Amino acid sequence: MILMNRKRQPLLAKYPLLVIGRRLSYLCFAMVIMLTTSCGVYTFKDVSIDYSKIKTIKVGFIDNKAHYINPQLSPRLTDNLKQKINNSTKLTLVNSDDANYIITGYINRYDVSLAAISNNQSAANRLTVAASITFVNTVDNKTDNFTVSKDFDFSAGLSLQQVENQLATDIINQLTDQIFNHIFSNW
Repeated sequence: MILMNRKRQPLLAKYPLLVIGRRLSYLCFAMVIMLTTSCGVYTFKDVSIDYSKIKTIKVGFIDNKAHYINPQLSPRLTDNLKQKINNSTKLTLVNSDDANYIITGYINRYDVSLAAISNNQSAANRLTVAASITFVNTVDNKTDNFTVSKDFDFSAGLSLQQVENQLATDIINQLTDQIFNHIFSNW
């Protein structure tokens, strides 16, 4: 169907920008379709594992060696990392030391510092949580030692004990994602 104006002239002939605009919209639509249906390179779930060689993984207990010990942090971080690996990869979780991949580590930092000052008073505090992780690829005989760390700011009017439970899920998820991405997504 050709759009006509009152004088029965095709609008596209009178307004060439309509033709260009329509072509651009088709081009943009085609690009979106190609990007979303491509081979998956652009997804955040992209995991780089050679499943023909790598089948098993062991996640050791991530111990808490920080000065201040949150008793829930180690078991929850360990369990969350296992769950993420189980949900995002085809690897089989094992408890034996002959696994193809072995992850061990410990929490080495869990402390509060001053984050902001307003009117010569503390306005915000910062909880810094860090973990030292060792990743061993027994198939390729490679070891990678790395640290993940995340800061969490909270009001200076609240104590650490008051905000720990609120921040716990975010702390666990952030550290888990950093560990997972470093190992499996080549970040």
